Amino acid sequence: MPNVSQSDQCKPSVVIHYCTLCQWQLRSAWMAQELLQTFADELYQVALRPGTGGVFEIWVDEHLVWERKRDDGFPGPKELKQRIRDVVSPDKSLGHVDRARKGEQN
Repeated sequence: MPNVSQSDQCKPSVVIHYCTLCQWQLRSAWMAQELLQTFADELYQVALRPGTGGVFEIWVDEHLVWERKRDDGFPGPKELKQRIRDVVSPDKSLGHVDRARKGEQN
C-alpha cells in the first residue's frame, strides 16, 4: 500500500453508493473517474459502495450532495462537479462549466 501523508488523509472522501440490482456500477465508476480527474488535488479518495433497493447517493464525508430519489434522477457531470466543488473547494474554478453558470438567471 502506498504511503499516505497526514495532509492527504485530511482531504475529503467521496462515496458513491449505488444499487447493484439496478446495474448502476458503470455509471458510478464513470462518475468516480470524472471526480478523480477534476479534483485530483482536493480529494483523498473516491469509493464505490454497492447496495440494493434503488439506492444512488453521493456523499462527501458526512454531506449528502446527491440522492437519486430526492433529486429526481441522476446528476449530469456539470451539476455533479459543481456540487462536489461547492463542498470541497468553493473557490475552485471549473473552467467551461463555470462559464456556462455565469450566464444563468438566479
